[in-house]
Amino acid sequence: MKAELKTYNQSPRKVRLVTDLVKGKKVTDALVALSFLPKRASLPIKKLIESAVANAKTQGEEAASLRIKDIRVDSAGMLVRFMPRAMGRAAPIRKRRSRVIVELAQITPKSAIAAQ
Repeated sequence: MKAELKTYNQSPRKVRLVTDLVKGKKVTDALVALSFLPKRASLPIKKLIESAVANAKTQGEEAASLRIKDIRVDSAGMLVRFMPRAMGRAAPIRKRRSRVIVELAQITPKSAIAAQ
């Protein structure tokens, strides 16, 4: 159960602040936490997790029994623009982009872990 956000126009460093908050949590708890978080990246990450849950439902799994196994934020390249500077020079302005990948997994009951 995966979902991917290929190009999101915000720097990976800022998006990681949001994803580190929900990593390893239950899906329901993560969605509640994201709905009250005052960060710009919280809404796209929330939609991405909901998309991964919808993908899991097509395989017959329930949202209540899922947790966020892994959520990665990588660079998706950057848009480079130039700002004029003194003496005819130009300085680059790097507009960074993010790629976010979410993986969901089943919550394993503690009795099953103890039996192993």
